[in-house]
Amino acid sequence: MQKFIFLVMAALLALPMTALAASQEDAMMEELQKQIQALSGELEELSDRLDDTERHSTLDRIEFSGDLRARAHSIHYQDVTFNPGIEVNYTDFFNKVGMSVMMPPGSGAPLGDIFVFPPDPSSPLGVSFNPDASQGTALDNMFVNLSKNNPELFQQLMNSMADYMLNGNAPGVGIFPMAQLEKSDINNDIMYDSRLRLNMKAKVWDNVKFSGRLAMYKNWGDSTNAQVFDSWRSFSMDGNSTGNTSSDLLHVERAYMDWSNIADSGVYLSIGRRPSTYGPPTEIRENELRGGTPTGNVMNLNFDGITVGYNLSENTGIEGMIARFCYGQGFESEWGNGELFNDITTKDTHFAGFNFDLFNDGANFLQTTIFTAQDINDGFKGTIAFPTQYGELFAPTLFKDMQKFPNFNFVTRVQPSTTIGDINLGGIVYTRTEDNGLKYFVSGGWTQLRPNGKAGMFGGMGTDAVFEAQLSADGTEVMMVPVSATEEKTRNGYGFYTGVQVPAPYGKVGLEYNYGSKYWTPFTQGQDDVLGSKLATRGHVGEAYYIFDINPNMFIKIGGLYYDFVYSNSGSPVGKPQKVDDVKDGSAYSLLPVIDTAYDLNASLTVKF
Repeated sequence: MQKFIFLVMAALLALPMTALAASQEDAMMEELQKQIQALSGELEELSDRLDDTERHSTLDRIEFSGDLRARAHSIHYQDVTFNPGIEVNYTDFFNKVGMSVMMPPGSGAPLGDIFVFPPDPSSPLGVSFNPDASQGTALDNMFVNLSKNNPELFQQLMNSMADYMLNGNAPGVGIFPMAQLEKSDINNDIMYDSRLRLNMKAKVWDNVKFSGRLAMYKNWGDSTNAQVFDSWRSFSMDGNSTGNTSSDLLHVERAYMDWSNIADSGVYLSIGRRPSTYGPPTEIRENELRGGTPTGNVMNLNFDGITVGYNLSENTGIEGMIARFCYGQGFESEWGNGELFNDITTKDTHFAGFNFDLFNDGANFLQTTIFTAQDINDGFKGTIAFPTQYGELFAPTLFKDMQKFPNFNFVTRVQPSTTIGDINLGGIVYTRTEDNGLKYFVSGGWTQLRPNGKAGMFGGMGTDAVFEAQLSADGTEVMMVPVSATEEKTRNGYGFYTGVQVPAPYGKVGLEYNYGSKYWTPFTQGQDDVLGSKLATRGHVGEAYYIFDINPNMFIKIGGLYYDFVYSNSGSPVGKPQKVDDVKDGSAYSLLPVIDTAYDLNASLTVKF
C-alpha cells in the first residue's frame, strides 16, 4: 500500500509544468502538495481499514459469547441419617464358618442364651469366632461390633445360627448392620460458587456450521476436582463434568458440527458432544433461551453422539414439527478400564431414541422424547475422595493408617464392576408464552428399570446386593463380596414437573414444583443444583425465585429450593430406594447417608457477554 502511495505522488509531481508562469507554477505546486497530502491521508486510512477488515475476517470465523454467574448459597440439611447395612446370605455364611452351637447347662430354652465356638478346624473360611473376644480375627471383630451396636439383632442372629445348626432351618438372606445409627443436621450458612460459560460458533460452509461451549463451575476457594463421596451427587463423571462444582478448569460441555439439508434432502446430521443439557422447560428458570434439545425432565446429561433430523413442517403443515433420531455412548468399558489385563466385566453403555418437536409456533411448544439406555453399569468412571469415616467399614486394612491422618482423604479413580441392566425413558412437555410475558409449563416423565440380576457393592438396578463371605488372599480377613441382586424385577417410575413465570416489577417471579416416585430415575445428573438435580429427586421439590432484569444482558436472581426426600438414592439407578422414614427409625439400611429434607437459599448475579 505504501508503494502505491509513492507511485501516485511521483506521477503527480511529474506533470508538465513548463507552460506555466513562475507565479502560477508556485501556486499550482502549493495546491498540488495540499492535494497530495490529503490523498496520502485518505490512502493510509483506507489501508488501515483494509487491514482491519482482513483481521476481522480471520477472527470472525469463530464467534464467541458467554455468561458469568456468581452465586451465594445458604444450605441446610435436616435429619441426615447414616444407618449402613448389607443383605447377607446367612445360610451360605453359616455353612462356610462351620460353627458349633452349645447351650449353657440348665439354660432351659433350646434357643435361649447361647454361645458358639469353632471346634471345626476345616472351616472353609479358616477362622474362629468368640463373642467375648476383645480382639481376634476379622470375623471376631465383625460380630463383636454387631453385638455392641445392635445387641438385639445380634441375639436374633445367634438364635438363627443355633436353629440352623440344630434343626436345619436355613435362615436365607437377612440384613447385617455395619454401624450404629447416627442422625444429625448439617448447615452451611454461606457458600459461594461461580459458573463461566464460553459459547463458540463458526460457519464452515453454506450448510455446515460448528457450535461449542466450554464451562467452568467451581466453589470459591476449591479447585480440588474431587469431592468426598457421601452421595451419588458428589460422584464426578463424564456426564456431569460441567454440572458439578469441580475446579477452575474449563470443561467441554458441547462441541458438535451441523450439516444441514444434505443433498437438498431436508435431512441434517449433527455429530459431537451433544447439546443435551438445559432442554425445555428448564431454560425458563435459567432466564435464557432454549438451551438443549431433549425434554429437560428426563435428560440433562452430557454425552457424545450423533443426531439425524428432518423438518416435517412442509410435509405435515404443522408449524415447527421436527423429528430427530439420536444415538450416543455414555460409557466406554474397554479403553482405559483394565482391558489389557483381560479383566473386563462391564459393557459399553449406548443411548438411542427419538425426539419430536410436535408443534412450535413461538408461543406454544409441545415436545416428546423417548429413548433407551442399554447395558447400564453399577457406576461410571470417575474420581472421588474416599471418606475417612468409611475406613473402618470398607477398608479395615487401611483404617489403622487412616487413623494417624484423620483429616486426609485418599483420592482414587473408581470404575464399575458389572453390568446391571437397561433403562427406558420417556418425557413430554408443553410450554406457553403469552404476549404479556407470562410463561407456564407442564411436563411428565416415565422411567423403567430392567435389571439383569447382577449387582456391585452398592447394589443392582433398583435393588440391593446379596453378599457372601470370602477369605482374603492372605487368609487374614473375611470379605463380604456382592454376588447377585436381591431381585430381578422390572420397575416403573414417574415424574411430574410444572411451573409458572409471571411478569413483575423490574422483572419476573417464578414458582415451580416437581415430584418423583420411588423408582423415578431420569438422566438429569448434569443439572447444576448444588443439592443435586432437583428433577431427579424421589420426593417433592418446591422452588420460588424473583429475577430482577438490570439490563438485557444482566440480571439478579433471588430464590430458594426446598427438598422433601421420600426415598433414598435420588439420581442413581444403583441400589434399592429405601423409604427415608424407615432409615430414620432404624428399620431400613443404606450404605450412603440418607437426607430427609433440605433447603437452599440463594442469590446470584449473571452477566451475558
